[in-house]
Amino acid sequence: MSTDSANWAYCEDFVPEDEVLLAARDTADQLGCVPVHPGAGRVLELVARMAGIRSAVEIGTGAGVSATYLLRGMGDAGVITTIDVEAEHHKAARRTLASAGFAPERARMITGRALDVLPRLTDGGYDLVLIDARKAEYPEYLEQAMRLLRVGGVVAIDNALWHGRVPDPAQRDENTTAVRTTLKAVRESDALAPMLLPSGDGLLVAVKIA
Repeated sequence: MSTDSANWAYCEDFVPEDEVLLAARDTADQLGCVPVHPGAGRVLELVARMAGIRSAVEIGTGAGVSATYLLRGMGDAGVITTIDVEAEHHKAARRTLASAGFAPERARMITGRALDVLPRLTDGGYDLVLIDARKAEYPEYLEQAMRLLRVGGVVAIDNALWHGRVPDPAQRDENTTAVRTTLKAVRESDALAPMLLPSGDGLLVAVKIA
C-alpha cells in the first residue's frame, strides 16, 4: 500500500462507525446502493453542526447512511427531505433512522425521479443540499441546488472524484464527464465558495455566497 493510500485509509477509519451505520452499510450492499464513505459522512455531520443546518435536501437516499450523519449534525430541530427513485431504499432508510433514534417526522421521504421532484421544492428554502444520485444528472442537480439554497447555504457533492476518474483527462465516459462538468461549474461560479476534499470518493463542499 502506498503512503497516500495508507493515509487515506487511516483518515477514513479515524472515527469508527457505530452499529447503526454498519448495519445500514450491510443493507446498502444487499440493495445494491453505495453509501457515502465514513470520512465523507463525518465531514457532512461536522458541516451540518458547524453551519447550523436546520433544513436539508438529499438527492439519493440509499439505506440512510448519509441522512443519519446529517441529522446527527443538525440538532433536534433539523429536518431532511430525501429523494430516491426506489421505494425499497426509503423503507430501509426509515429503519436506519429509527435505529438511530430519530423520530419519523425528522425525515420527509419522497419517492420519485429527482429531476421531477426537485422543481416542486421551495426556492431558497434550504440550508444544505447533498447531491449523491445519478452521476449523469449532476449538472442538473447543481442547477436545482442553487435555486433551493438560501445565501449562506451549503451544497455538498459526493463521488466528486468518481473512483479517481475525474482527475484523469483520458477518462471521458458519460458519468465522469458529468461529474467533471459539475465541479468546473462550481469552481467557476461567482456565487459559490468551494473546497474539494479527498474524503471518501471525493467530497466537494461549497457555500452559496450570492
